[in-house]
Amino acid sequence: MKKWLPLFAACLGTLMLLIDVTIVNVALPDIATDLRAGLSSLQWVVDGYALALAALLLVLGSLADRVGAKRAYLAGLVLFALASLGCGIADTASNLIVGRVLQGIGGAAMFATTLSLLHSTYTGRGIAFGVWGAVSGAAAGIGVVLGGVLTEALSWRWIFFVNLPIAVLAIALTASVFPASVRRADRAVDVPGMLAFATAATAVTYGVIRGGEHGWSEGRAVSALMLGVVAVIVFAVVESRSAAPMFPLALLRNRDFGATLLGASGQTFAAFASTPLVSIWLQQQLRMTPLHAGLALLPMAATAFLVAGVFGRLMHDAPPKWTIGAGLVLVGIGTGLLTVIDAGSSWPALIPGLVVIGAGIGVNAPALVSVGMAAVPPQQGGTAAGAVNTARQLGLALGVAVLGTVFRGVAGADQPMTLPHFTAGLDAAFTVAAAVGIVFGVIAFVLFHRQRAIVASDNVEQKVVVA
Repeated sequence: MKKWLPLFAACLGTLMLLIDVTIVNVALPDIATDLRAGLSSLQWVVDGYALALAALLLVLGSLADRVGAKRAYLAGLVLFALASLGCGIADTASNLIVGRVLQGIGGAAMFATTLSLLHSTYTGRGIAFGVWGAVSGAAAGIGVVLGGVLTEALSWRWIFFVNLPIAVLAIALTASVFPASVRRADRAVDVPGMLAFATAATAVTYGVIRGGEHGWSEGRAVSALMLGVVAVIVFAVVESRSAAPMFPLALLRNRDFGATLLGASGQTFAAFASTPLVSIWLQQQLRMTPLHAGLALLPMAATAFLVAGVFGRLMHDAPPKWTIGAGLVLVGIGTGLLTVIDAGSSWPALIPGLVVIGAGIGVNAPALVSVGMAAVPPQQGGTAAGAVNTARQLGLALGVAVLGTVFRGVAGADQPMTLPHFTAGLDAAFTVAAAVGIVFGVIAFVLFHRQRAIVASDNVEQKVVVA
């Protein structure tokens, strides 16, 4: 029993940080009412967390090597707990957003070090990594239900307060059951790359949200988008010249790895970025309680968990063009099915689309990290895993920004609106999300197919030369 305590500690932290990606979605209508927050502020409540995770995951992994994975994980837990307390007592939308960003920083430190801790603790890692993966996969479903229960039974503030006892337990276990981590003082931290990447992601997201709210010619929106473009260029230059880059650009020459990043970002965009809007539709337009809204969203997570569990062994040996490429297309098709919603629809109209999306996730998600790590040299496996998880969070952050902008453009301002206007905006957002899923999935399918064809051709040539 004692040997599983480190796994329990790691899973506690991972479950907590991943639940907080989705737990807030069901509480958004209550947050909007209590803090008088408009749609753009609600977008930032979701995106502040996702952006911090995306921007800092890779660089905090490097920093953790210098200070030790255990210390970094503990620091992340402490910051996450304090930020959760700040979110719970926030009296304005701005303060809540700041708390969510701080949560994301703590979550990034935890997410970047969890696998390293498990890797150094367990010699036979298959079971440990399998349990950790199952917990990670279940987090989305647990988040929406737990968010509904806490919001309805207590208040939206308890979706953050609930983290405090969990964090205290995780901190106590981590401090006592994990051995001291090896430090690599020679490991460089790519601060310029981190700053450029964080600036690019934040500026583009802010520009999209601001442009959708105030118009695309508005000064701040234009300035933010221009800053984002410049920051992307600076990031590329910095990474190409750095001796220890946060993200080696040469990895993008590998089509398998590039296709995996497309699959990761496209999955969260197509599957999850519209969830905040769906939650608002269920509660503000259909007058459902937070708990019932959470349960209405559960078929997606339940199907994903079932498909991954039942067909996991079969999919492990399947070509990535089918698991990642075709799986993402399936997510896009499922999102497209959600466009059947109109002014006369109720929550059961969601079920077919959510089930198909869940099936796509169940096919797609388990393969992302393993395919990404297999596509690169072993010494870059950690960077590859971090990049895939970064792509997931970046896809979610940009997806929430883009779909919110599309919704607002079709439905109108974020003031109370009629049901037909709301569902028209919702269908427009679903259409864009579906297009992203299908297009990204097809591109990933083609890239995987061509990469395998190139490898097969090279193997044939080598055999001819040997002969």
